[in-house]
Amino acid sequence: MNIPTFTVLGGGPTVLMLHGIGGGHLAFAPQVETLASSGYRAVAWDMPGYGHSAPIEPYNFKGLAQSCIALIESLNCGDVTLLGHSMGGMVAQEVVARRPELVNKLILCGTSPSFGKPDGDWQREFIAQRTAPLDAGKSMAELAETLVPQMVGPGSLPEGVRLATHCMSQVPASTYRRALEAMLTFDRRANLPQIQVPTLLVAGEHDRNAPPAVMKKMADAIPRSTFMEMRGIGHLQNLEAPDDFDGLVLNFLALPPALLH
Repeated sequence: MNIPTFTVLGGGPTVLMLHGIGGGHLAFAPQVETLASSGYRAVAWDMPGYGHSAPIEPYNFKGLAQSCIALIESLNCGDVTLLGHSMGGMVAQEVVARRPELVNKLILCGTSPSFGKPDGDWQREFIAQRTAPLDAGKSMAELAETLVPQMVGPGSLPEGVRLATHCMSQVPASTYRRALEAMLTFDRRANLPQIQVPTLLVAGEHDRNAPPAVMKKMADAIPRSTFMEMRGIGHLQNLEAPDDFDGLVLNFLALPPALLH
């Protein structure tokens, strides 16, 4: 199997970051720097079909998880902390369901345990809203200019919003469509009680894609979980308020296992 491309910085326990549908390794630039300077080996991948990572066929969560597992095994680190944002959080849940022994801690941000029914009204509307600009002949850069401002909260850092817009503009339109289709099939609700590692869930107060109520319910189903809500922030927590986000992550990573109920 092709190992996806990734960036790595620093040395120490490995934290592997999995970006969302409009992201890429660059979407974790602030975290890579912070984690590396705090004694961690910070790794951010390009999901298959993103950056220089080869696309996979079929484009589904089984394949995405297998790509991620191949990357973890190639890093030779024993086990990792997986940090997944949005669709990356779904990939992280899929990895934990398939190979729980590879993950020692889990951080899920702006994500959910399922995308609902593929034929549900909300789901159809979501896909239509996301692909309509492309269907109308717009580029990914134009799509990003419209979409990213709708995803952030009133407290977001302008530089973070700019970086998010840049990341989304770089995503190939074909990959974006495939990823959206794959998301419709995701459902790992039944596995939440089986997640045995310490888990941090981070929600943005203004996140309409993964609302705090959804993530709180998710946290309630995971035995060893901590739920945090970021005020004034939307869907792109790590870029909208990187300092606050990094603080939450570092505090969680520093806790000895005994304290993580």
